[in-house]
Amino acid sequence: MSKLLVVDDELHVRKLYQEVLSRDGHEVTAVATGEEAYAALESHTFDLVVLDIELENDSGLNILKQLKAAHPDLPVILNSAYTVYKADFHSWVADAYVLKSSDFKPLKDKINELVHA
Repeated sequence: MSKLLVVDDELHVRKLYQEVLSRDGHEVTAVATGEEAYAALESHTFDLVVLDIELENDSGLNILKQLKAAHPDLPVILNSAYTVYKADFHSWVADAYVLKSSDFKPLKDKINELVHA
């Protein structure tokens, strides 16, 4: 069982990801902000982070930079509804970029690939 941290400011998205990814046997912690993500990383060990880019009070790209500085071996998947960030070189620090979709297969496949790499 993998331990995943999901960072997304939308409550319904966090709940949906928790439900869908838990069904696949993952232990999912979902938080809304960068501050909550940093706190979770201080008190728990995770195998992977799924990180939204456009958060209400923070930039996922800023969080990504800080996460990778503090935890360089922790895989991070950027998960956004916007393709424009793929061209932003700041996003290249992430281990993967998966577009949000009602089809969870690409996200699940990338999680499994990175967790078992």
